[in-house]
Amino acid sequence: MARKQESRRGSMPLTELLVARESRAMASFGVRDLDTMLRFAPRRYVVPAPLRSLRELSPGQEVSAIVRVESLRDRAMKRRFGFILEVTVTDGTDTLPLTFFLTKPHLLDWHRGRLPVGAQILVRGTVGFDEYRGGLQITHPDYEPVEDTEAGRAHAQRPRPVYPLKKNISQVTMRSATEKGVEFADSLSRPVPDAILARQGLVPLAEAARLVHTPLTTEDTHRGLDHLRFEEAFVLQSIFARRRAQDERTPAPALRAEGPLQQLFEARLPFTLTDGQLGIGAEIETRIGRDHPTSVLLQGDVGSGKTVIALRAMLRAVDSGHQAALLAPTEVLAEQHHRTLTELLGELARGGQLDGHPEATRVRLLTGSQRTAGRRETLLDVTSGQAGIVVGTHALLTEGVEFASLGLVVIDEQHRFGVDHRRRLRAKGPAGMSPHVVVMTATPIPRTAALATVGDLDVLTLRESPGRRSGMETFVVHEKLPAWEKRMWQRAGEEIAAGRQVFVVCARIDEDDAVSDAPAPTLLDEDGAEKTPPLEPARGVTQTAQRLAARPELAGARIGVLHGRMSAEEKQETMAAVVRGEIDLLVSTTVIEVGVDVPNATVMIVLDAERFGVSQLHQLRGRVGRGEHPGIAFLDTSAAVGEEHSQRLEEIAQAPDGFALAELDLRRRGAGDLVGEEQSGLQRTLKHLNVLRDADVIERAREDAFALIAADPELTAHPALDAAITNRLRDADPDVERS
Repeated sequence: MARKQESRRGSMPLTELLVARESRAMASFGVRDLDTMLRFAPRRYVVPAPLRSLRELSPGQEVSAIVRVESLRDRAMKRRFGFILEVTVTDGTDTLPLTFFLTKPHLLDWHRGRLPVGAQILVRGTVGFDEYRGGLQITHPDYEPVEDTEAGRAHAQRPRPVYPLKKNISQVTMRSATEKGVEFADSLSRPVPDAILARQGLVPLAEAARLVHTPLTTEDTHRGLDHLRFEEAFVLQSIFARRRAQDERTPAPALRAEGPLQQLFEARLPFTLTDGQLGIGAEIETRIGRDHPTSVLLQGDVGSGKTVIALRAMLRAVDSGHQAALLAPTEVLAEQHHRTLTELLGELARGGQLDGHPEATRVRLLTGSQRTAGRRETLLDVTSGQAGIVVGTHALLTEGVEFASLGLVVIDEQHRFGVDHRRRLRAKGPAGMSPHVVVMTATPIPRTAALATVGDLDVLTLRESPGRRSGMETFVVHEKLPAWEKRMWQRAGEEIAAGRQVFVVCARIDEDDAVSDAPAPTLLDEDGAEKTPPLEPARGVTQTAQRLAARPELAGARIGVLHGRMSAEEKQETMAAVVRGEIDLLVSTTVIEVGVDVPNATVMIVLDAERFGVSQLHQLRGRVGRGEHPGIAFLDTSAAVGEEHSQRLEEIAQAPDGFALAELDLRRRGAGDLVGEEQSGLQRTLKHLNVLRDADVIERAREDAFALIAADPELTAHPALDAAITNRLRDADPDVERS
């Protein structure tokens, strides 16, 4: 009963604790109960200036002083409406006027009420010089009641929390609200067991809340925030531990067969697999050979050979009497994968056909835009099991798609899919079993970020490249330097003249659209505030294609366009024309961001590159230099040389691979964007953790969380942790679904 009462107090609505102004301020940040408010940490702290006596002051100083109010005088302003309030204060060594310029009578009354003659106050502000009267003054200082005692002086020097603000919300309101909440800190829900806190050397939650919101020293803030960081990591790792435990209890088809398709496929490969491909392939085979579902994240740079590894695993599923599905985020990519798999497999992909191998299976493509007859034929093969491998988009997730025996799911560019997508594919396993899942990404995630964002997946990293690519270089082109831009188009023209192809990518389809431009990635200052410089309007595919047709450097080039408003047939035909070499220069949106494989393409030009994310730019430049000729990528920007956006692009251009870019992105922006915009997952709600700074915290929390879940999988003895997990999943994914 006491536990239930405590839980109710912790989840108490702030409308019952705070005045209307304070509860509205907190609600604007989505903070509506006590538990959430006392975990809503300040953005930073301000350490007050040293206490000084009034006779030591000089203009320009930031000062703190304990003084007594000696007199007050107000008068109307002469040149505009309002009042001037002058409050004379003294500390026994000298006197000093505090000056307030007030526009409304009620503000005058409010300050007078708080500053009666004889009141002892702490004053903080910047010393100025009053030229009219010829003396020092402090204009609009902060002040609060204080006692001139040792405790009062310690209070005067305490760090002051600085909270995020929105329009019409003041720091005074935010501080007042949290200080009231601290009085009830003993009633907060406590998801981390006391024994773990003691072992980790962390203060209890109630004390941590007081140290975070009402610290006396800078060291207090560190001790308080240490608790919140560990708690967040612990709850997160408990979620991952629970998911792993659930996998251990869920049956899955054991994919253990050794052939014949795998051996036949490897015998027809025109190249030798690298040691990395063989090693990671063996690890995946071990995992999918178990009788409970595995969840693997296969990460490797663009062109590192992940698709071949995935295909070998899919063939193992077929050899074991089951099916494999490859899920791609776009129709262009799904069609590319289907073409790649059928080309790699050759006669092994033509099951039931006269020219097929006796051991062949069928590789089917399923997309939302397929015509009825083709879709019906594909669904029949999928349902009957004739199609051992099915490649598709979100269409694979619909209720009408029933697999005969789905044993393995491969998800390409996993950051483009949400939690619910994976859940729906998991539900398509045979006879109550769950298929194994391998998710792939060409945007590598540093280890600490992976633990904090996809900690329920086994991360396998493919670092070496097969060496079949000719490589590429990346350059930043500043349009404010016309000679650079001209040379960029000349270089594109030279490649076209040599028989090769060029991609040009734009941030929008049409410049005449009423929709806003693609937003630039947010840049933050040291306090976490946005500092993104203004940008020129983004260019569109339609107008860019027209302009390029008139450029002398590109005279005679066959120019095509590709964007999301084209029909599926139009997009498919355009890409086919590119592959056949009938288009020299393709102007496109980011529909070609992933998966497009045109070995003859050697130049990638990204216009308005400052509007694209790190992973997008890396994916785009990975579309060229995939054949025998080296590639070159130009990141074209309207930003001035040395500007924030320009510096960011230069860093991207100089990064040698996706692993270096991932570290760069992590340093700049944290883990938030590493696994994608559409991923409705836990990583988008990190509040206190910084995955670079807090790597050790995450490791320690993971060890404790996995041990606790192993001992108490249902959390029968830990209801507060169980509730915290539910709340965290609800924050990250309103459906509270397992990934």
